[in-house]
Amino acid sequence: MNTFPILTVMVAWPLLAAIVLWLVKPLHGVARYYGIAVSLIEVALALVAITQFDVAHAATVQLTEQARWIPTIGASWALGINGLGLAMVVLAVGLVPVVLVARHPGEGGPDWGYVALVLVLESTMVAVFAARDVFLFYILFEAMLFPVYFLVGRYGGPDRRRAALKFLLYSLSGGLIMLVGVVALHGYGPGGDQAYLIDNLAGNLTASVGAEQLLFVSFFIAFAIKAPMVPVHTWLPDTAQQADSGTSTLLVGVLDKVGTFGMIALCLPLFPRASSWAAPVIIVLAVISILYAGLVALAQRDFMRLTAMTSVSHFGFIVLGIFVGSATAMTGSMIYMVAHGLSTAAMFLVLGFLERRGRSQWIPAYRGMQRITPVLAGLFLVAGLASIALPGLSGFVPEYLVLLGTFKANTLAAVFAALGVIIAALYVLLPYQRMFTGPKDEGITGAADLDGREKLAMAPLVIAMLALGIFPGPVLDVLSPVADQTAPLIQSAQGVDTAMAIEGSAK
Repeated sequence: MNTFPILTVMVAWPLLAAIVLWLVKPLHGVARYYGIAVSLIEVALALVAITQFDVAHAATVQLTEQARWIPTIGASWALGINGLGLAMVVLAVGLVPVVLVARHPGEGGPDWGYVALVLVLESTMVAVFAARDVFLFYILFEAMLFPVYFLVGRYGGPDRRRAALKFLLYSLSGGLIMLVGVVALHGYGPGGDQAYLIDNLAGNLTASVGAEQLLFVSFFIAFAIKAPMVPVHTWLPDTAQQADSGTSTLLVGVLDKVGTFGMIALCLPLFPRASSWAAPVIIVLAVISILYAGLVALAQRDFMRLTAMTSVSHFGFIVLGIFVGSATAMTGSMIYMVAHGLSTAAMFLVLGFLERRGRSQWIPAYRGMQRITPVLAGLFLVAGLASIALPGLSGFVPEYLVLLGTFKANTLAAVFAALGVIIAALYVLLPYQRMFTGPKDEGITGAADLDGREKLAMAPLVIAMLALGIFPGPVLDVLSPVADQTAPLIQSAQGVDTAMAIEGSAK
C-alpha cells in the first residue's frame, strides 16, 4: 500500500479546481489561465508518481490505495497502476494543458464552462486508468461520458446536439451491457468485502466456460464501442466532425483508449478462456477495421471525419496486437496507444487551427495553404507521417512490433493488416496534396500562419513524437513487462482449450 495517496490526489485536484471554477465563474480570459495552471500542477503530480514507480517491476501494480466504499456489495475505492496504467495517466494529464493552451479564448462559449468540464474529464481519466475495482471502473467508465457530452453539445458545431446525443446513446448502451457482466461477477467471484477487486477476481472465477464467455461478451461490447471498432464505430465521425478540436483531441487521443485498456486490464486477466475463444473473430474484426476504415477515410472530404476514420483504422492495429497472442504484438499495441494519442492530438489541433482560418472542414475549400501557412502545413505533415509510421517518428516502433508479432502468430492476418499501411499513406498524403500544395486559393490569401500560442501548444507534441520515435527505450521498459505478463493469458488459454478438445475426441 502506498503511504502517500498520490493517485487519489491526482483524481481530486482537478475535480476540486473545477468545482471552484464553476462557483466563481471568473471574468473572460482568467479561466483559461487558471485551467492551465491547474493542469500543470497535475503534470507535476504525475512526475511525482513517475519517480515513485519502480520500472524494474513495471508489471506489478504499484502506488496502490484502498478504502472500503460500499461494503455491502464488496466495492472499494481501490487505485493502483502498472506500466500501462502509468503510461495512460501520463498521456492524459500531458494532453490537457496542451488542449487548454491551444484553445482560442471565448471560442464557442464562456471559457470557465469549457475549462471546468475539461478538468472534470481529467479527473475521471486519471481515475479510470488507475481503478483496480471492477465496480469502481464501471462507475468511472460511465461518469466520463457526461463531461464529453456537454463539451460536444455546448461547444461544438452547428449539429452538435445530435452528435452529442448519438455519442451518449452509443456509450450508455455499451455501459448498460457491461453492467450486466459487472453484477454477474459478484456471483462468480470469491465474495467478501473486496468482491470486485481485479486481483481477487483474476484466476478465481467459478463460472463455467459458457458463463465466462457471456461475461466476456458483455465487457467486450462496451470496450469495442469505446475503442471504437467496426461495426460499432459510427458515432465517432459524427462526434469528431461537430466537436471542437480540443474535445476531439481528448476524446480520440485518450478516452477511446479506455476501450483497449479495458481489453488488456479486464478482459484478458478475468476471462482468459473466453478471450482465447473469441480471439479468432476479434482478429477478423480488427483487420476489417484496419482496411474498411482506411478505405472510408480515403473517400472523406471533411477533414475531421477523415481523421476520425483514420483513428478507427489505427485502433484496428491496437486490437489486433492485443488478441493475436504474441507478447511482441502486445507490446506494440500498448506503445501504439501512446503514439496514436500523440499523433491524433497533433492532427486534430492542427486541423482546428486550419478550420479557424478557413471557416470550413471541407478539404476542397483549401488549396495552396503551404504557401500561406508553411508552419501549419509542416505540422500537419509531421503529425500525418507519425500516424503512418514513418521511421523516426512515434508511430513506427509500435506498428512494426504489432506487424512483427502478428506475422509470427497469424501470417494471414498480418498480410491483410499490412495492406492498411499502404492505405494509410494514401489517406494522409492525398489530403495534404489537396489542401496544402498547388496554387493559392484566392479566398484564403489573407490567412495568417500559426501564432506564438499555437506554436507553444504544438511544441510538446512534436517533441514527444520525435522522442518516442528515436528513443523508445524508456517506454518499452515500462510496457514490455506488462505485455510479457498479459500475452501468455491467451496463449495458455489456447493450450487448455486444445488439450480439452483432444481429451474430448479421445473419449
